[in-house]
Amino acid sequence: MCGLTGFLANQCESSELKSNAIKMADTVSHRGPDDSGIWVNAEAGIALAHRRLSIVDLSPAGHQPMQSGSSRYVMVFNGEIYNHNDLRTQLESLGVAPVWRGHSDTETLLAGFDVWGIQNTIERTVGMFAIAVWDKQENILTLVRDRIGEKPLYYGWQGNTFLFGSELKALKAHPAWCAEIDRSALSLFMRYNYVPAPYSIFKSISKLSPGCLLTVSLSQPKPEINTYWSGAKIAEAGAQKSFTGSTNDAVDQLEDLIKDAVGRQMMADVPLGAFLSGGVDSSTVVALMQAQSSLPVKTFTIGFKEKGYNEAEHAKAVAAHIGTEHTELYITPEQSMNVIPLLPTLYDEPFSDPSQIPTFLVSQLARQQVTVSLSGDAGDELFCGYNRYQISANLWGKLSLLPHPVRKLMAKSITGVSPKFWDSLGSLIPKNSYGMNIGDKLHKGAKVLSSQSMGELYQGLVSNWDNPASVVKAGYEPPTLLTEGASNLLVLDPIQRMMALDMMTYLPDDILVKIDRAAMAVSLETRVPLLDHRVIEFAWRLPQSMKLRNGQTKWILRQVLYRYVPKELIERPKMGFGVPIDEWLRGPLRDWAEALLHEKRLIYEGYFDSSIIQKKWNEHQSGQKNWASQLWSVLMFQAWLETQ
Repeated sequence: MCGLTGFLANQCESSELKSNAIKMADTVSHRGPDDSGIWVNAEAGIALAHRRLSIVDLSPAGHQPMQSGSSRYVMVFNGEIYNHNDLRTQLESLGVAPVWRGHSDTETLLAGFDVWGIQNTIERTVGMFAIAVWDKQENILTLVRDRIGEKPLYYGWQGNTFLFGSELKALKAHPAWCAEIDRSALSLFMRYNYVPAPYSIFKSISKLSPGCLLTVSLSQPKPEINTYWSGAKIAEAGAQKSFTGSTNDAVDQLEDLIKDAVGRQMMADVPLGAFLSGGVDSSTVVALMQAQSSLPVKTFTIGFKEKGYNEAEHAKAVAAHIGTEHTELYITPEQSMNVIPLLPTLYDEPFSDPSQIPTFLVSQLARQQVTVSLSGDAGDELFCGYNRYQISANLWGKLSLLPHPVRKLMAKSITGVSPKFWDSLGSLIPKNSYGMNIGDKLHKGAKVLSSQSMGELYQGLVSNWDNPASVVKAGYEPPTLLTEGASNLLVLDPIQRMMALDMMTYLPDDILVKIDRAAMAVSLETRVPLLDHRVIEFAWRLPQSMKLRNGQTKWILRQVLYRYVPKELIERPKMGFGVPIDEWLRGPLRDWAEALLHEKRLIYEGYFDSSIIQKKWNEHQSGQKNWASQLWSVLMFQAWLETQ
């Protein structure tokens, strides 16, 4: 895991290229504290810079930027190629392998570029990566991002300079930087809690979308983008060529695939461990790690004293059964809130998923003992795990039979009563699969009632602010995969479309951003075995009945897990990984929030309609409504704005 950056520009002295490249790389030193390097060519106008977190091949043979054996290609690379030894064997069998200098995957990729070309090599990989390659023969810069978007990569022209890097702060360190805040991107942020690719919070600066390869040069300055792997196409192909074997065959094959992915991702020359929440996904990953380890796997869990937010006790029980070396840390509200001032710098652009706080804390905990940690993320998107899938599948068919005006009235009746009132009735409601916080779930469920179609229903469920244009001054929402992608997924049923869109948007732009920035802030590499593209492709071939069965989500993944962990340790309502932001905004965070949301300040800055925000703030303080999520997005933007 590393940080990369660089730029392409005309008429630069070598000294200028070097000094600017060093400044840019220094901003991402947290991503790579172990080593640094730059490579420049003043005649070509190219500078590449790298910060290294040494994981595989700790020797100088793994130093970057690195040149290929032919000297044609120079590369900086962030990520891991888990099958790079297989690629070396293929090259050796062809009789074209170089004399290896070390055993890094960087060197393997470059050897592949020399023999197969860049895209052909990338298509052979199993891994996570963001890559910048300079072709000295053609004077072309190529940027590549992994299939699902585990590793970040920003780029864009600023005047006559093309900038790129792992984080926005690297681009901002270049003297050519002059980008302005993009109000349309701000509108998207207010809706989704993140800025979706390919947009960034700044005009003219983009994120390279997952599964894409970009080429640019001074002679052809307009970036050309080619998709080498498409989540949409994988989902459609899987639905059209569904798995035809028995249920046992499917469970066996899924277990073998995940076990292989986990085994490959345990490759490291440094201490390695795993996050363990005690849920289905992380427990599966840890169980398969321990099955392949001769020593107890180091596992890490954060606990909260607030019962509705604490999964640590479940994680402890799972760890004890599997036999891991388990570390747990119970966090006080004060410790959690101490993270909040760090968030704008950690996330580099507005980001308002409150679970960013415990994600940082568990990363900080793990980093005390390991340099690499495996994670169970992505099980929800691949195996139908989110409550919204279950709610939609269970309720939509029946509710859609009711006239829309009747449903709209029912929804208004639910949202007209405060979530706290519904919570107070929680003791009268039988235990169910929807877990705690009944009031908030009923308010969200009201969107199901008022929707006119499954598409509108999905958009409502993933929206934080339902009408961002009403609160962002001069804002509008440009098209995204979430607004246009569904039209390209017509072979999928409505629930599958939700899953596919989540996989292509929420997963890379929220979940993976959250874990990448939180872990990199403490120089921890994270790996996600369920995002091995072979697992993804197999998951999409499985019929929906193997994912959501008799009201149970992630059915087939559970069957794999139950071969290692007793069912009774896992079966419980889905809890999530959150913090009580709603309570904090009425208590210890109130003064901080009021300062950021002060009416005069909002009017002066000119980004938001202050009257709408003040109304929500007052309703939240009174307990009449729970606007914590909507207010948190405003607060995260305001806190980020202070750092600009």
